[in-house]
Order: sequence, then C-alpha cells, then structure tokens
Amino acid sequence: MDTADDRSFLARHEFLIRRIHSLTGLLPVGAYMMVHLIVNLSVLPVIGGPGMYQKLVYQIHGLGGLLPFVEWGFIFGPILFHGIIGLWIVRSGLSNTGSYPYPANIRYSLQRITGIVAFVFILYHVFHMHGWFHFEAWRVGVLDPLAGAQFKPYSAASSLGQAMAGFWVPAVYAVGLAACTFHLINGLWTMGITWGVWTSPKAQEGAANVCGLVGVVVGVVAIGALVGSLSVNPQEAKIAEDRMFQHKITSGELPERESLHKRSDGTEGPHGKQVSAVGRVGE
Repeated sequence: MDTADDRSFLARHEFLIRRIHSLTGLLPVGAYMMVHLIVNLSVLPVIGGPGMYQKLVYQIHGLGGLLPFVEWGFIFGPILFHGIIGLWIVRSGLSNTGSYPYPANIRYSLQRITGIVAFVFILYHVFHMHGWFHFEAWRVGVLDPLAGAQFKPYSAASSLGQAMAGFWVPAVYAVGLAACTFHLINGLWTMGITWGVWTSPKAQEGAANVCGLVGVVVGVVAIGALVGSLSVNPQEAKIAEDRMFQHKITSGELPERESLHKRSDGTEGPHGKQVSAVGRVGE
C-alpha cells in the first residue's frame, strides 16, 4: 500500500511553518519595526533633532563589518521569510473565514490585504533608501534612473529630508506605515490565539483591547516618524552633520576616504537623485 504523502513541503509542515511565521512577525520583524520607527522619531526637534538622529545612525553603523550579518540575519532574512510565507498563506486560503463572526472576518481580510501592502512597501522602502544592491552597474542602470538608495548614513537627516520631498513619496509612506501598523497589531492578537496564549472569548476580548492600545502607541510613533522626516530642513541638518563628521574624522573614528560614499553634499538632480556625492568636510 502506497502511503507516500503527495502534498507539497509547505502543506506537509503547515502547523510548524505557520507558528514560525507568526513568531517572526513579532520577533524580530515587529521589534525591528518599533526600533526603526523610534530611531526615525528622534529626528523631530522636540525629541532630539537631526543631531540626535545622526548620532543614533552612527551608533548603528558602528557595528562595522558585523552590520550586514545583523541586517540579513535579524532583519532582511526574517522579513523575506515572513513576507513570502505570508503570500503563500494568502494564496492557499487554508483558514475557514465562514466560521468567524463578522468583525473578525473583516480583520481576517484586512490582515491579508495589509500584509501584501506592507510587504510591497517594505521592498520599496529598502530600494528607495538603500537600493537593495550596491554594485556599479546596478547603480547606473537602476538606482540613478529610479531614484533609489537616497539615504546616506553619514548625512542621515539631510538625505532623509531630500528623499521624502514631494507629494507622492510621503503619500506612499503614509499608506505603507498604516498597513504595517495594522498588520503588526492585529498579527499580535492572532499570534496569541495561534500559540494558545488567549483562547477563551473573554481572554481574546481583553487581549484585543490591550492590542488596540498598543496599536495607538505604535500609530503615534509612526506618525511622528513620518512628520519628522517631512520637517527636516536639509541645509540646516547638514550643518550639524558636517560638524559631527569632522569630529569623527579628526578623532580617527572614521577613515575619511572610505567614508565619503556614505555622505551627500546636498546637491540634487531631477526627482531627488544625487548628482554629486563628494561629501568633502566643511563644504
């Protein structure tokens, strides 16, 4: 008798995969999202301003050669896993939505819609700010024409302000941040059900209230981060950035020649593309 299981690998291991998927949505993806938003929130003058933001970015890049491993091991890798498996879950439609009450059914649909929107937004955000790849042919053929890799870590606030100029880019970020916030908070609630943390109707109702409050906090932070990026005056921010960069160079904390590609001279071409990135100290 043939007992071979003809189902796909994902279908055979659905129970485990869905639990790992739900867990990665909180740790590390959700946790990183909060850290990322809080760091960007610091650019608001009432929080710290461009100088504080630049200081935090320097601390992150202080990891040096470890930074790519941290990014891929704890950020990009988990995001890709969570996003790709999430697309499979949406496509498979394994859950029975008819068994849910109407409000929960709406949340079920919104969770999947916002998951797709959030995943596409994150891919765009990484391209827009960091470019995905950094080899020369990619820069010339893709990044420059499509205004990718706008963020310069050693000119953090000024390059952020330039990258967020206009109407459409902030609009895309507003939609993307709203999708990410809802997906994270509703996912936190559903994760508790998946892992058996809250199983009774009363426990689920209480958890929904707590998650709602957390969602308000996350939403406020996200709005603050977006407003902060839009409020940056690139010329004023560059003064603080130049002063901090000069200190890093003279103190020997940074090698000047190897650091120039991480700076912007504040000159923009069409659509916000950098036409020069000489980044000389004191310009």
